[in-house]
Amino acid sequence: MTGKKSNKAAALSYNPAADQAPRVVASGQGEVGRRIIELARENGVPVYEDPALVETLLAFDVGKEIPPELYQAVAEILVFIQYLERKSDRQAEVQG
Repeated sequence: MTGKKSNKAAALSYNPAADQAPRVVASGQGEVGRRIIELARENGVPVYEDPALVETLLAFDVGKEIPPELYQAVAEILVFIQYLERKSDRQAEVQG
């Protein structure tokens, strides 16, 4: 997640088998934020821009689960990512 046209970023991870909620796995501003975004793109990780949410996530320690009040916002992002992954899989099937 990034703040639009900024150098702020927060990365989330969610493993339903192990986690009760998504976790902040990286966050930063300036050069650190730029590097998080760069690494995500290099590794095919979707980058979602939401300036207000990234500001909120920057306040949480890395490794911490997000609080219940952020579940809805993060759930919408996870649904969007699933949509992108399914779309990519279908395109690969058509091309393959």
